[in-house]
Amino acid sequence: MAAAAGLVLLGVVASKISARLGVPALLLFLMLGMLAGSEGVGGIDFADFEAAQTVGVVALAVILFAGGLDTEWSTVRPVVGRGVLLATFGVLMTAAVAGVFAAWILGVSLTAGLLLGAIISSTDAAAVFSVLRSRSVGLKGQLRPLLELESGSNDPMAVFLTLGFLELLTDDTTAVIDLVPIFVAQMAVGGLIGFLVAKGAVVAINRVRLEYEGLYPVVLMALVLLIYGVTATLGGSGFLAVYVAGLVMGNARFLHKKSLVRFADGLAWLMQIAMFLVLGLLVFPSDVVSVAGRALLVSLVLIFLARPLATGTLLLLTRFGLRETAMVSWVGLRGAVPIILATFPLVEGVPRGDLIFNVVFFTVLTSVLLQGTTIPLVARWLRVDAPLEQRPAYLFDVVDSGGGEADLHEIVVADGSPAADNQIVDLHLPDGALIVLISRNGEFVVPKGSTVLRSGDTVLVLAAGQDLTDAQALISGTSELS
Repeated sequence: MAAAAGLVLLGVVASKISARLGVPALLLFLMLGMLAGSEGVGGIDFADFEAAQTVGVVALAVILFAGGLDTEWSTVRPVVGRGVLLATFGVLMTAAVAGVFAAWILGVSLTAGLLLGAIISSTDAAAVFSVLRSRSVGLKGQLRPLLELESGSNDPMAVFLTLGFLELLTDDTTAVIDLVPIFVAQMAVGGLIGFLVAKGAVVAINRVRLEYEGLYPVVLMALVLLIYGVTATLGGSGFLAVYVAGLVMGNARFLHKKSLVRFADGLAWLMQIAMFLVLGLLVFPSDVVSVAGRALLVSLVLIFLARPLATGTLLLLTRFGLRETAMVSWVGLRGAVPIILATFPLVEGVPRGDLIFNVVFFTVLTSVLLQGTTIPLVARWLRVDAPLEQRPAYLFDVVDSGGGEADLHEIVVADGSPAADNQIVDLHLPDGALIVLISRNGEFVVPKGSTVLRSGDTVLVLAAGQDLTDAQALISGTSELS
């Protein structure tokens, strides 16, 4: 117990160090696990792949739900088409190209090579954004929402391909064509259950007012596990279901939403630390070193051929910019999902499963070290970087009513807005709208009628319904002052 708690605390410290060094926290978490393992200073003997797989599946479900909960639909809606293409055909193309070369490089069957390609086909943009935040680098235009959507929605495809190729390896009666209806059913069932349960959960949370606020996080956690379990039982994609549920709930109004979003974010961090530490414990560094040469070749094919070919083909067909496409290609950072999926062949007893696991682990490390540390540099080189938008941290908390009552909303005074350089009293805000606080250059301004708004101010407005709509139009600049 003490050892586990100590490792988690060290993981928290490692996240702070990673921000200073400009490398993804994933790398340090894995290193901690390896140092604590049987060949490290900790000497912890852990080789239970089934337990690690269970931890990984639960952790991934929570992380995907939290990612969906924190995604604004209005932001990702313009890139839905491109995001879906990357999350499906992009993953498929990456898996195919990397798998064919992996089979040749490793000297395994084509099906085993394609299995490895499927395992390393999904991306982890969460690690990318942690690097960008640590270097105070943002991304221009639609790059950030596209990467958010792709990383949040491409794991189900990678999971399906991994399980599909496992089925082909272990069952001679299964044909590739048999996987097509299974894929359609999994995605349809997963998406539908995630959507319906999320809609029902929002209604239930708003109507069934619990006596104790501390029970709401319990309900949220149980909801994630319920969605995943029910969907998997019915033959759907549990990972897609929890992501869709998070996306639907994140864009709805429900009681204690702000505090629950923070709880989900904290829980996702705990799951990431636990998952990475467990996966690090599984690895024997000597085994990874023994396949380093071949694994490096697989990594280079993935980074410089498979990913660019997939993203370039799909995004350029949609008339996405060349520099932006190149950035999306370079941001194909691999994370914990491939390592989790690499435990599946070991649990199923697939021949050369240990080779696949070690190659995948080395590939992830290579991706993190090469791509993760150079993302800010590449963004500047491609001229797609932008100042990182900092959201103000208010000195008080607000409970979302979950209904039609007034709540606090952030509205940014846009450049060129007629509200800029005008006193609040001259805005003629609706009677039901009240400016509570103004965030300006990292400081807070208590508003008065004579307070002059400036471009770039973030205004905290208490309003609801039509009053909120009118206030947003006035302050953001989509309507003229009367």
